[in-house]
Formats: sequence, structure tokens, C-alpha cells
Amino acid sequence: MPEATPTDPDGDGVQIDLISGARMEDLASMEKIRLILDGVRDGNIVILEEGLSPDEESKLIEVTMTEISPDEFNGIEIETYPRSETADRSFLDRLMGRESTKKLTVIGPANQIQTLHKDENLISALVSRK
Repeated sequence: MPEATPTDPDGDGVQIDLISGARMEDLASMEKIRLILDGVRDGNIVILEEGLSPDEESKLIEVTMTEISPDEFNGIEIETYPRSETADRSFLDRLMGRESTKKLTVIGPANQIQTLHKDENLISALVSRK
């Protein structure tokens, strides 16, 4: 049976944390990763208004791999879709090959979230209780 949370006393729901770009922009990379992983380890689905940089995503996966344990934490499922590349990047960013972080990112426990469909405009996911 899922653990009860203060806002869900019966434990029947799934908590979704929607994190704004403004909240994330003041954090260092490891603080972002810790915020995400702490939420996911608690069984929450984390949705980032503005995604992580490619380096931060790699680091998130690296840290996740070190924290996986068979009985406690199965890892994460992460899906991202970028907004229009030309609308989000300046000419200089495109010229220098810089990646835009302006993308919606959905992260959840690997045993609770399953991607059903993904294209450039939609992510469909099935979220189950533990």
C-alpha cells in the first residue's frame, strides 16, 4: 500500500511537483539534481518547466545510477520535449552550437511511470501507484 502524505492521508494519489524555471535558475547543478532526486525518491512525479542542460541531464543519470538499490529505489524515467528550437535560441546560440534548456521535462520513479507515446508536441505517460 502506498505511503500516506500530509496532503493525501489515504495514500491513494500520486503527487506531482511542478517546478518553475524561476525556482531552478538560482540553483547550482547539484542542487537541481538533489531537488529532483529527493522528490522522485519520495515517489513523486517531477515536472520541470524548463529542462536541464545536457550536462545536468547526464549528471542526473550518473547520480541516479549510484543510488539505485533493489529494495528501495529502482531509478528514474525521464522524458523531455523541446520547444521550437529557432524560437528559443538566439542566432549566436545556434552558431555556437549551444543547446536550449527551454523544454518541458517529466521525471518519475521508474517503477511508477511508463511512457506510452512521445512526439515533438506530446508526451503521454501512464502513472501508477507504487
